[in-house]
Amino acid sequence: MVQELITHGVGIVLTGGETADVGDLVRTIIVDSTVTARIPRAHVIDNGCICAGDVLVGLSSSGQATYESTYNSGIGSNGLTSARHDTFEKSLAAEFPESFDPSMPSDLVYSGGLKLDENVDVGGGKSMTAGKMVLSPTRTYAPIVRKVLNSGLRDRIHGMVHCSGGAQTKILHFLGAGLEVVKDSLLPTPPVFRIIQEHSKTPWEEMYKVFNMGHRLEFYTDAESAKSIIDISKSFGVEAQIVGRVQAAPAGERRVTITSEHGHFQYTK
Repeated sequence: MVQELITHGVGIVLTGGETADVGDLVRTIIVDSTVTARIPRAHVIDNGCICAGDVLVGLSSSGQATYESTYNSGIGSNGLTSARHDTFEKSLAAEFPESFDPSMPSDLVYSGGLKLDENVDVGGGKSMTAGKMVLSPTRTYAPIVRKVLNSGLRDRIHGMVHCSGGAQTKILHFLGAGLEVVKDSLLPTPPVFRIIQEHSKTPWEEMYKVFNMGHRLEFYTDAESAKSIIDISKSFGVEAQIVGRVQAAPAGERRVTITSEHGHFQYTK
């Protein structure tokens, strides 16, 4: 819905999306951009088409895609405030007082144990500084999605979800009544999320609601198409696999069930 936002005398017209609350970093306003596009209605992939029997393909958030210049930790653009303060040590508060909201309780400010320039193991014989790990750019899947859609698969894709706000439970915003998404074959948890959890002691159940935990883009489709999507993703150096399925749930319920090395969790709406 088009709405007008008047902030500090600045007239901003939003065509959708969100107005993020980033008071921990920005003391005035953010002047951002809005991108719009037009496509034929018949080409729209509507998440309302997700149904029982669909399989769920997850595209990895970490590693190094062919179109990326370096290793990506997979953190994406969500939970960054928590990641910074839960991971880095208190000395940063004195060194960079401008990097946090002064009204923030002092015991929550940089309460972790890592230095910005401390090297951390990110697997595969690779290491990087903790600062660079947390600042990894949000991976775009545009090259992969373009190839998938140009491969004749558009009509066989019932839904696509970015695991951003809401992370592994975001599908609950779109899931029809009487459906359950079971995620029981997830990609390995990237080191960045293990490190955040280790320093913050955040329950794993909550971690799945804040961080993507390993895959950030989901395709809902049939098993045959899933194989093609996986092959296309891997051709770009991005790991992908069937991470779950959609099945019937008790009438009226919407559920996400996660079974992983970190436990068994269920989320409802």
